[in-house]
Amino acid sequence: MNDKQQPKSPKDSHYARLRRQHRDLKAGDAGPQPYRAARPAIEGSAAPEGLVRLYGLHTVRAALDNPERRIRRMMVTKNALARLEIAESHSLPFPVEIVEPKAIDKETGSEAVHQGVMIEAEPLRSKKLADLKESSLLLVLDQVTDPHNVGAILRSAVAFDAGALITTARHSPQESGVLAKAASGALEVIPHIEVRNLADALGELHALGFTTIGLDSEGPVEMEGALAGERIALVLGAEGKGLRQKTRETVTTLARLDMPGAIKSLNVSNAAAISLYAVQRYLAAKG
Repeated sequence: MNDKQQPKSPKDSHYARLRRQHRDLKAGDAGPQPYRAARPAIEGSAAPEGLVRLYGLHTVRAALDNPERRIRRMMVTKNALARLEIAESHSLPFPVEIVEPKAIDKETGSEAVHQGVMIEAEPLRSKKLADLKESSLLLVLDQVTDPHNVGAILRSAVAFDAGALITTARHSPQESGVLAKAASGALEVIPHIEVRNLADALGELHALGFTTIGLDSEGPVEMEGALAGERIALVLGAEGKGLRQKTRETVTTLARLDMPGAIKSLNVSNAAAISLYAVQRYLAAKG
């Protein structure tokens, strides 16, 4: 039985079909093709010391627009250069190499969805808690380690106009292509603050006038009942273990998201989005 005659299963996704069609077209025959073993993935190389590799059209466009981002090098295809709306590559203040997609694969690895563009840049500088005097909404992550989740959380934080994302210096993902791609440009927009001791940082936030609300599936009050004050910092823990005990003891209050369905917990990035929405509506109502 050939590839296109196999019965479709729930796992036979849209993207899997597109990949098979792409293989067929490359073979020069739009008709059914015999089974071919998948090509081995290309492993990427390490970024130069002190630099990070960022890729994808939205990610790179946001980096180009960020005056605080120091870009050292770009690899880009002609098509991606046009989609980035860059008329002439020599107009950019750093070296630009016009390449084929395979050349970028060798740098990022073939599993990275780079969309024909990659940059090497210096990591963004972390802000300080003292810089948050004008913010009314913050998001704090207690050892959330998955870069995909943190990237998705960054997008939600920007969408709901949070003033900063605060993470722990240890047990949190470093700036990377994976995180930046998941954030889809948000990494360049929202300040990121790394703290060594989260309990001490929460104490500083209290001194700055923030109510800190820790999200916990068994929190004693609903999220709506925990909202108080003019400035709020939401604190979310890692999936599985949740907030650490010291964090639970330090926040102003623990709150839960009540859900009427059979599933009573959410992915941390989904929980962050719902909580940010609730807090933003509360703050907007207070005017």
